[in-house]
Amino acid sequence: MLTFISCAKTMANNFVETETPLISVPYFQKEALHNALYVSQYSPGKLERLLRVNSKIAADNYLRYQDFSSPVNKAMPAIFAYTGAVYKRISPKDFSIDDLLYAQDHLRITSFLYGLLRPLDAIKTYRLEGDARLPERGGRTMFEYWKPLLTDWFIESIKEKGGVLLNLASAEMQNLFDWNRVQREVRVVTPDFHVWKAGRLATVVIYVKMCRGEMTRLAIKDRIADPEQLQSFSWEGFKYDENRSTENHYVYTLG
Repeated sequence: MLTFISCAKTMANNFVETETPLISVPYFQKEALHNALYVSQYSPGKLERLLRVNSKIAADNYLRYQDFSSPVNKAMPAIFAYTGAVYKRISPKDFSIDDLLYAQDHLRITSFLYGLLRPLDAIKTYRLEGDARLPERGGRTMFEYWKPLLTDWFIESIKEKGGVLLNLASAEMQNLFDWNRVQREVRVVTPDFHVWKAGRLATVVIYVKMCRGEMTRLAIKDRIADPEQLQSFSWEGFKYDENRSTENHYVYTLG
């Protein structure tokens, strides 16, 4: 089974030394360097519009892209570089060497700059959006740019790990691939996490992210190869809801 998660908008501001069994080069490193070169030519004002962020975030990322190729700007393993809610719950800092090696083989992370990453792929800090259109990429969105490059590689990666994908990424990440092909060629199991509010099921985004991180951590630490084992997953009151679940759609509810 291969586990699939989203990148995060927030990344470590400073290089943090981590003990890892290896450091790998992203599969689409050449494409990422070209993407970064294109974005580095944009002014802070243009970045503000491209990324739909405030002036401070635009200025910070202008500096990131200006220094992107500098040897002083050290790359970090992806699983340590992202700092969003999912990654805080994964908590890779306390992974053993064996855990990190297992994650390297069984976990994939999306990236609008790098395409698709393994946990120990070395990456620089950046900010980019899936719907950003780069003139140098023919005016296509990053979703449109990456789809023909990633689909075959992603499907083959899943097949190499038994043909089952545990999809813990946000729905928008499906746009990086020919998702219909992915679903035809491999089994995709997608967990959802809901909270009962006023007699109705509701989605609370922060809870969803935390649950995705906790389930990713469990899949790695317990070496889970069969998605059915995840039906026993519980965290902070979230439990598997058999009546609302299907073979490929697992529902977990709270309350």
